[in-house]
Amino acid sequence: MELTFFGTRGSCPCAGERYRKFGGNTSCALIEVAGDPPLILDLGTGLRPLGETLAPLLQAEGRPLQATALLTHLHFDHILGLPFFEPLRDPGALLRVYGPRQEGGGLQETLPKVVEPPFFPVQLTELRGEVSFIDTGDDTFMVGSARVVARSVPHPGHTLGFRVEADGKVVAYIPDHQAPLDRLVVPESVLELCEGADVVMHDAQYSDEEFMEKAEWGHSTVAYAVRVAAESGAKRLVLFHHDPSHSDRDIDKLTSVARRMQDAKRLTEVTAASEGTTINLAKT
Repeated sequence: MELTFFGTRGSCPCAGERYRKFGGNTSCALIEVAGDPPLILDLGTGLRPLGETLAPLLQAEGRPLQATALLTHLHFDHILGLPFFEPLRDPGALLRVYGPRQEGGGLQETLPKVVEPPFFPVQLTELRGEVSFIDTGDDTFMVGSARVVARSVPHPGHTLGFRVEADGKVVAYIPDHQAPLDRLVVPESVLELCEGADVVMHDAQYSDEEFMEKAEWGHSTVAYAVRVAAESGAKRLVLFHHDPSHSDRDIDKLTSVARRMQDAKRLTEVTAASEGTTINLAKT
């Protein structure tokens, strides 16, 4: 199993020299399992460069995209890449999206309303490829040879975290997680997702000082991300969903602080997600 980051930022995309190292696109990652179609984590603006990576490979093979995406929730930073995903321009392309059930209607009725006038000049149905939506809650299901566990995570709106098990390895993906005010207790659903995981990708948007001002904005601190990974017996923590105000230097400093925490001694590694990097889990 390989994990590649295409969007690591939270809240909104950003650009400029101060974001060169870790990137400015919002949440999107790719899990590759040998013999399986692509498995995509979230549909943020990182989906556009992912599409640019996949399109020439598909064209060289002469076949349209067949892929699955796991959507944590419907906030803009997790869906903005969808209409810019190049492989969906090809006839016969199919993207299956598993995402959280919505009150008052399923994903099929809810999400396409964002990709239509007056919010966007075209509709999803005008793309040559097809996007199908599968509502899910606290469920377990198979995607190819991968076992996927979905669990509800504290965050404004119905939000899911995912656990992907394949090739004897486990990736836990929790990009948006409202930490408790005391930042001590870890919800059972989150512990279940992260238990013994080889890699935990976790919301690390704030420093402790920032959290004091934004305690109810739906996110976690770097220190709480370390606690979650350590409490669940995970091996490697990848700090994710970087705040748009954090420069490369800021993220480097926060990562350094995280590595010095007492709980970090229970982990094999603490890193910060950066666009374009790949983790080969066979080597973890």
